[in-house]
Amino acid sequence: MNFQIKLKQIIINKENSATESLKVVNMKIVKRVIFIVILIIISIGLIEIKNGYDMYKKAILSMPLEQKIVKIREKDNYTRIEEVPQIYKDAVISVEDHRFYKHNGVDIIAICRAIVNDIKEMKFVQGGSTITQQLCKNIYFTQEKKITRKIAEVFMAFKIEKNYEKDEILELYLNTSYFGDGYYTIKEAAKGYFGKEIGELTDYENILLAGIPNAPSVYSPSKNPELAKQRQNQVIKKMVKYKYLTQKEANSLIKQTK
Repeated sequence: MNFQIKLKQIIINKENSATESLKVVNMKIVKRVIFIVILIIISIGLIEIKNGYDMYKKAILSMPLEQKIVKIREKDNYTRIEEVPQIYKDAVISVEDHRFYKHNGVDIIAICRAIVNDIKEMKFVQGGSTITQQLCKNIYFTQEKKITRKIAEVFMAFKIEKNYEKDEILELYLNTSYFGDGYYTIKEAAKGYFGKEIGELTDYENILLAGIPNAPSVYSPSKNPELAKQRQNQVIKKMVKYKYLTQKEANSLIKQTK
């Protein structure tokens, strides 16, 4: 009887030992798989960074940044930042890049937020681009949402921030943004949509224009006036959020959109 009990105990111990060994083996396999996956992700990341840098270098070689900026400033209806109403600048910064004067061309917080939203949607729905990055896209790259292009934007944004002041960057952005209906500067948009010089625009008109470049074909006042007003209301809310307008001022402007 004692022999049978001891035999059973030996068998149980061996089974427990085998189970523990199996667990150890499985854990080692899991760790190796995780390590391989991490290596693959890092490798893909490094490849994308190299491709992005190559795209950036190719863009610079096609036309050096200094020449590109000179060419932009020579075009008709180029608008100097001093000509732009303050409320228009405030509206653009509120809705496009409220940390514009604080970052060095890339907003890590905005990028992280965009990544989270992209993962939730399982596709590129947000890019987290700063005004500087949007300028890069406007003058060198396409509007297509690709990782390689986004990385190239980052390299270009650092170069622009290194060589130009913030107000210069904002000025260039305002003169390379598309406003729909064939208008490529705020001066052209002011004349085209309202028949006015930029300095004659009302606060209502300034804020409406500030919202258009996000999606010109959607928010063009001549094609989709209701959507343009909805976008204008979004801009107004952002301006309140970031303290560029009081709620009372916002309410007065919102009444005009109805």
